[in-house]
Amino acid sequence: MKTLGELGKYQQRRRLAIAIVIGLLVFALLFVRSQSTGHMHEYIEAFGISLIVAAIMGRMWCTLYIGGRKSTEIVQTGPYSMTRNPLYVFSSIGAIGIGAQTGSVIVALAFGVLCYLAFATVIRTEEKFLKANFGKPYEDYCARVPRFFPRFSLFRDDDELRIKPNRLYQTCTDGLVFFVAYPFCEVIEYLQNIDVLPVLLRLY
Repeated sequence: MKTLGELGKYQQRRRLAIAIVIGLLVFALLFVRSQSTGHMHEYIEAFGISLIVAAIMGRMWCTLYIGGRKSTEIVQTGPYSMTRNPLYVFSSIGAIGIGAQTGSVIVALAFGVLCYLAFATVIRTEEKFLKANFGKPYEDYCARVPRFFPRFSLFRDDDELRIKPNRLYQTCTDGLVFFVAYPFCEVIEYLQNIDVLPVLLRLY
């Protein structure tokens, strides 16, 4: 049986790997610019902001159900009744929103795909831990509920919830970091406009 300590060490390495990937993406953005101009550029950015808001709200929704219980019991209601990894689903939506702040649909989709691929390896490792610790009940849950993409027809809810406010506040605070993408991309765009940063690639 895998221990919480072993899973924690893996999650620390996972966070480091994701941080490195994000750093490389941010560096690449310094030299990439959207082909879209005018209203279309603004519409893409605005749509991205709406995705970021949805991601933050979705992650808070997940925390209402999972807050601190992920490694101690199988949560199967609320967002966890439709997908086994709703936190990662909403984080991927947020990644698309971040990419959209460049005004490029291609960059937005690339951010979402890369986020999904990064989480895919994390999910498989976490599944091994959960199967080792919960056995058949978790296997039955896996057989019924999709790993990532939600199946809305499966939704079911609890009559009551035990909420840990500190977990909810922390999730909200963590999610606000998503909004940093907007001023960051605006600064990059300004520096490109005044030729401080060279544009090496233009994408729609």
